[in-house]
Amino acid sequence: MDRSEHTVPDASTLTGWFKSSYSGGGQGDCLELARGHLGAPVRDSKATTGPALVFSADGWSTFVTAVRDGRFSG
Repeated sequence: MDRSEHTVPDASTLTGWFKSSYSGGGQGDCLELARGHLGAPVRDSKATTGPALVFSADGWSTFVTAVRDGRFSG
């Protein structure tokens, strides 16, 4: 995966997908992250062959920190 890519059209072509241990409850609104890539590919867990967004490692870390700190209103 090239660093300049921001999307992968078919996320199933990537390996290492995992769902957060915080996911659950059966609502189906979960994201999965793929380990072992230059960036941080993220996909909708319901659409495994759909597109994945690819964040830089720093961008993903910043996003996760903002979520943990409650900077987004629900």
